[in-house]
Parts: sequence; C-alpha cells; structure tokens
Amino acid sequence: MDSSAITSHWGLTKKIAFRFVFIFFVLFIAIQNNGAFPFWYIIIKYPTELLHTIIPWIGKHILHLPYDITVFTNGSGDTTYDYVILITILIISLLGTVLWSVLDKSRENYDKLYYWLTVVVRFYVGLMLINYGFAKIIKFQFPDPAMHRLIQNYGDSSPMGLAWTFLGFSKGYNIFMGIAEIAAVFLLFRRTMTFGAIITLMTTANIMAINYFYDVPVKMVSTALVVMTLFLLLNDARHLFKFFFTGNAVSLPIIKAPEIRKKWIKTTKLGIKTVVIGYYLISGIVIYSNNQKKVPIPKLYGLYDVDTFIINNDTLPPLKTDLKRWDQFIIDKGSAARIIYMNKRQIPFRSQIIDTGDPGTIELTSGDDSPMEYSFKYTIPDSNRLHLSGKLISGDSVKIYMTRRDFELINRGFNWINERPYNR
Repeated sequence: MDSSAITSHWGLTKKIAFRFVFIFFVLFIAIQNNGAFPFWYIIIKYPTELLHTIIPWIGKHILHLPYDITVFTNGSGDTTYDYVILITILIISLLGTVLWSVLDKSRENYDKLYYWLTVVVRFYVGLMLINYGFAKIIKFQFPDPAMHRLIQNYGDSSPMGLAWTFLGFSKGYNIFMGIAEIAAVFLLFRRTMTFGAIITLMTTANIMAINYFYDVPVKMVSTALVVMTLFLLLNDARHLFKFFFTGNAVSLPIIKAPEIRKKWIKTTKLGIKTVVIGYYLISGIVIYSNNQKKVPIPKLYGLYDVDTFIINNDTLPPLKTDLKRWDQFIIDKGSAARIIYMNKRQIPFRSQIIDTGDPGTIELTSGDDSPMEYSFKYTIPDSNRLHLSGKLISGDSVKIYMTRRDFELINRGFNWINERPYNR
C-alpha cells in the first residue's frame, strides 16, 4: 500500500483483503493481548470469562474434539483453548468479510480505517516488545541457570529448558536482545514506523524461530507479531524493493493521518499517546532499577557432592538404591536449597542460614504437602568443604561431609585471546 494507493480508489481485491485483515487483527489483539496494552486485562475480564464457556463448547460440539477443554491460556499461549480461539477468529473474520463486502459495496477506500488499524497494530507489537525487552535487560525472562539445572544432563533437558539455559547464561546477550526489542519504540511514531518495522521484523522473526525450533509454547503470538510487522511494511514494500534491488532513489511516504480539526481531540489523542508510552518506559526503568538489587547469594552458596554420610555412627556406602543417603546438596541464590538422594529423588527446600556462633546453623523447610524441617549445625573447614551435623526426621543423628563442585560454564569467563577453540 503506497501513498498514492491510500488516497486513490481501492481495487476490489484490496478492499476484501483489508476487511478480512481488519476483523482478524482487531479480534486477535483484543483476545490475545498478552499484556501489550496497560490494564487491558481489566477491560477484557468478563469477555474472557465468557470465552471460557463458549470456546470449550465450540471445541466439543462443533469441532468434536476427542477431549474437553479444561486448560486455558497460562504460561503456554499454545493450548488447545488458544487454537480453538484462533480457528473461531478465522471463521468470524471470513464471515464478517463476506457480510461487510455485501453491505459496503460502494466504498471507494478505507484510508481512515487503515490508518487507525496501523495505530493499533503498531502499539500492540511495539508495546509488547518493549515489555519483553525490559524483561530481558533485568534478566527476568531468562534468569541465571540454577544449580539444579547445571547438574542436569543435556539429554534430560527439554528443548525449551536448553534454550532458557543458553539464553540465561549471558547477561550481555540478554542486554543485546533487550535493546533490540526496545527498539520497537520506533514503531510508535509514524515518521519512524518503517525503520522500526525493519528492526522489529528481524527481532520477531528470531523470536518466532526460537519458539518454533525449541518448542517454546508462544508460537501463535510470535507468529502474529511477524505477520503484523509485515503488514506494516506493506505500505513501503514497493519503495523498499526499489531501494534494495534497483539502486534507484526513493523516498518513503508517511502514512497520512486523518485530519482532526477540534483542538481538544488533538490534545486528547496526544495525551493518551504520551501517557501510554511514558507508562511503559517509566515502569520499565523503575522495574530495572528495583531489580538491580540482586537476589542475595548466601554464604554457603554452591553445589556440594556428599563424600561421607554417617547415620548413628554408621557410614552409608554410596549405593544408588539407598533411600536415605544424600548424593548432593544444593544451596542456591535467595533462600532456595535442594537435597538430591542417591536414587536421584529431589526435594526442594527454603533455607535460612543463622550465624550466631561457631558452628553456624542452617534450617531447611520444605513447602510440599508433607512438609519436612531440618536444623543442622555447619562448619566450613576450608573454602571448598562443608560439614553438617544434626538429626533427620526419623530422629537419627547424622553427620554429612561434602565438597563444593566448581562449574566450567560459570568459571570460564570472557577471553579475548584463545589460541585454540575451547569447546568442551
């Protein structure tokens, strides 16, 4: 859609295509908002509750799914519920296009409606990416690999888990990704829309590729971001083709905004835009500042291999069938801790380290249905060793001697010079 097309007569095919795209995009953005618009979840609360009734009914009685829909949009945006919504939106868009085409045959063009659709799409894509960008900069989306992840075999991790470990390892790469996503701010202004869309297309295509090929369940939304970005670029497609492939001089037209004569409407429009953009940028900066207070690293932080495990003065051999003997002990950032038994059973705990004397005390509390509590005295013979003593839930006395394990992944660091590739 170039500038001349926007102000001239639209062909039938173009009008029909626009009607479908308009209905589909508006419905998709309204229902699958994914936190793009501030406080949208409040506006859509009751419609969402209604959809929780309608969509399972459609799945059961119209699509005849072999199972009932009981799981709704959660951490996964690719649930059966979401795909039935997508199918429903597609059908509504097709029917709506037919009805709209019958009732609106004489329309010359949709210049104004096209402008407002680009506004909605620009802010949907732009604000969502800005939100994700800040989440990467503060390392909220991809946190540092936890200790239990570091001892997991590659082959035992899911593709998504492997991607999260890879991306979470590097603070610098997270900042790089975050800046690339925050650059979507250029979408929010008509004069920089094309520049922002080019950057955003590369960013969203990469996100979509990761989601597809590492089985991350946000495939639907990430695909929509790519499609919507391409829609924004269609306005300049012919000009961009000439620029990149013919070497001819071109100028990119700016989408013409409808003329607004009333001053209060202009002021209101500018005010809403300023508030929305300011809200996202300021809230992102505030969240970033608050998260600079890093999760505390406890004094005993590390992964420990159990060398000796003594119960009631009886040293237990490291048999993989033993249900009592510990194999490893993890004290992670914050208050997280984990006991790994010889049979690989793992129990997560909340830990509290109390230094009121020598030896100190570490208290462990599990939060599952059958809570367990331990209180051990600890000593640190040297920087790599930890000794615990106390009682188990059974009342048996226990002494545990452990050695801290180092990880090459964490200790390697950055190196300008490598005489040979260090690929282990």
